[in-house]
Amino acid sequence: MAFSLPQRLASLPPYLFIDIDRKRRAALAAGHDVINFGVGDPDQPTPGFIIDRLQRAVRDPVHHRYPPDGGLPEFRQQAADFFRRRHGVDLDPEREVLGLVGSKEGLGHLPLAVVEPGQRVLIPDPAYPVYRAATLFAGGLPYAMQLSAENDWLPQFDAIPAEVARAAVLMFLNYPNNPTGAVAPRTFFERAVEFARRHDLVLAHDAAYSEVYLGSERPPSVLEVEGARDVAVEFHSLSKTFNMTGWRLGFAAGRPDVLAALAKVKANLDSGAFGAIQEAGIEAYAGIDRPEIAATRKLYRQRAEVLCAGLRSIGFRVDPPKATFYVWAGVPPGYDGMQVANKLLDEAFVVCIPGIGFGEGVANYVRFALTVDTDRIATAIARLRKLHW
Repeated sequence: MAFSLPQRLASLPPYLFIDIDRKRRAALAAGHDVINFGVGDPDQPTPGFIIDRLQRAVRDPVHHRYPPDGGLPEFRQQAADFFRRRHGVDLDPEREVLGLVGSKEGLGHLPLAVVEPGQRVLIPDPAYPVYRAATLFAGGLPYAMQLSAENDWLPQFDAIPAEVARAAVLMFLNYPNNPTGAVAPRTFFERAVEFARRHDLVLAHDAAYSEVYLGSERPPSVLEVEGARDVAVEFHSLSKTFNMTGWRLGFAAGRPDVLAALAKVKANLDSGAFGAIQEAGIEAYAGIDRPEIAATRKLYRQRAEVLCAGLRSIGFRVDPPKATFYVWAGVPPGYDGMQVANKLLDEAFVVCIPGIGFGEGVANYVRFALTVDTDRIATAIARLRKLHW
């Protein structure tokens, strides 16, 4: 009997990261020197002080058994301590912090915890593709909130039709923003919390890049807003801040009843992050102000300056990002993002991601990840200058 995909999988748009990586691997297999600005996977190693803690913890037999539901108490306490130091927010680590197997896992499971089939979910366009995929898996109906450069890549809540806002039960936000690099001011979060309260919906804020800021000011947390914990859950990740993408560790914080629902989903689907990795996470957050972390931000800032200057010289429309390690670039006239991504890979062996991979409203953009050193960035720009535009 032939196998056919269930509708929840068949309804998903193609995950372009996978398709482009397939082409990248084919180019490498053919012997080409490929410069990869594709998936956002840091090229720098995890700092040594975190690895040292893992090496000690992995020998402790207490971690060779299932970890506690919701994360080690010490990890949840360290997450609460981080919030108090960074954002002046006092969280109850038992009720208002939940350990995750990476923030992607938590974001992916959240709609299963709060969305009934057929209910509306508000999703930015462009956005990290997991928001839409998770909504579809839960049987929810996505509604795209269009973002634009003219509005600083912030959704305009008054542009959402009244009937859609009334029907919505969940809204995803993401600042600092992937793919655009935009940062939201506290005043925006105040409007977002008020909107969520007025329409009785859950506000899910993906803050995976909150510590990857490239200016002097740290981005705010939505939980800094008065009353936010009545409506909002914020997701944090160790992946990008500490170069720990492969470790799979994060946490969610905020509204207790939503975290309890998410914990119930997780209890049926996973057994928590390996305890030794959580110990390493404790060490990471305890050392978040160490010079190694600041040095990583400085490295991304230098790379962004070189890449943005080079792209502008070719005809791309681009400004240095305020945060994240992505450069979001409008393509030269006469092209769309998919055409440019294919042109760069086929003719220059340079990988970037077309904007259409993040939403339908940004077809004339591409995203470059700053996970390539400055010498390789210069080589990539030299190749692009030789192309016929």
